[in-house]
Amino acid sequence: MSDAQFAILDPVAGISGDMLLGALIGAGAPREWLLGLPARLGFDQVRVEIEQTDRCGIQATKVSVILPGGIQEKPSDSIAHPDQESHSHDHPSTHSHPHSGHTDGGHRHIGELIDLVRRARLSPWVEQRAVRAFELLGEAEGRVHGLPADRVPLHEVGAVDALVDIVGAIEGFEQLGITRIYNRPVAVGSGWMRAAHGLMPVPAPATAILLEGLELASSGPVTGEATTPTGAVLLRVLSSGPPPSRWRAVSADAWGAGGRNPASYPNALRLMTASGASEAGEVVVLSTDLDDLSPEYLDPLREALVAAGALDVQVWATQMKKGRTGFRIEAIANPADADAVSSALFRHSTTAGIRRQVVERLTLARRQVEVTSADGTPVRVKILEGPDGPRVKPEYEDVAALARRTGQPVHEVARDLHNRALWSLFPNKES
Repeated sequence: MSDAQFAILDPVAGISGDMLLGALIGAGAPREWLLGLPARLGFDQVRVEIEQTDRCGIQATKVSVILPGGIQEKPSDSIAHPDQESHSHDHPSTHSHPHSGHTDGGHRHIGELIDLVRRARLSPWVEQRAVRAFELLGEAEGRVHGLPADRVPLHEVGAVDALVDIVGAIEGFEQLGITRIYNRPVAVGSGWMRAAHGLMPVPAPATAILLEGLELASSGPVTGEATTPTGAVLLRVLSSGPPPSRWRAVSADAWGAGGRNPASYPNALRLMTASGASEAGEVVVLSTDLDDLSPEYLDPLREALVAAGALDVQVWATQMKKGRTGFRIEAIANPADADAVSSALFRHSTTAGIRRQVVERLTLARRQVEVTSADGTPVRVKILEGPDGPRVKPEYEDVAALARRTGQPVHEVARDLHNRALWSLFPNKES
């Protein structure tokens, strides 16, 4: 899996397991993989249905988990105020609550579901997070109902639905090759919802526990339960929190549809695939002066700083006190990496102190492509989007390696790769 791209979940209308599954399919996760998931989890007679639908004018993907006899988990009814006798139809998503009111097929305990996860053919990355999700779900429901976490019961329909939703949502990101996930503020809804024991306020008690530590959105248009326990626990085990301050969309948004279709807002979860954008932003400049480090150790120092996260490292000669010749070391790092780079500078140099400044850095938008050299070797080429058009620069390490292998002068190899990159960008333009 690659960390070059990451995902941003936007639960502005809430989040549930089936909404996230739909968004993952919309983002490119294979349909065949999801259709075969219930059998891998030990439920040969359970099927998954995937369909395209409309949510307030937005095309979204709807995923449903169907048990034998056509039984499936349904959204709970919701009302704006407990004195109302009629039910609102603005509830956005399906959910899996213990004691949800379904009695078909008995029930399963959280501990049984964890055992099923451990017996399934899952990667360690998926299994670890799925097991933790059910542990958190059991702990939250256990606190509410006064039960041990592993003895919390889910009726069969909700149990199977939760198992497919949780494992599928986690493994879906693995299918996309994405391990970094962030989320925007989470909508929880408003009003009341009907449960097996009567009316409950939104968010439900277990959901409120699972949402601890997550940033919540301000009140929106959703009446009833917007975020389910399954949706909340998936955010807990998958998301690293708010997205980076600057990022670039990689592909079109994918939308996963909820169970209801209100006319006043799109009842869907948005998933955005993104990559970092460093064209503008704050950076930390770390600098120090040295007069007791041998020059031959400057290159290892530079390598250590880059390995720790430095974006750039500059070294130049200075004249220090008592006429001694020294060196100014200056490293630039993202704020998140500044402490690691500082530690590397202390560890790999003789400095006793570091100056730190927060500055704004403006750079050109950049991307990387691969071109094929004359001997068939793939070479990385950096493309900078300059004000007068793209600027092409082959990566030095690849140029040097190719020159050593072929015996050609480095500058000739660089010129040839530069031209090949231009031809790949503008195939109809004469050089």
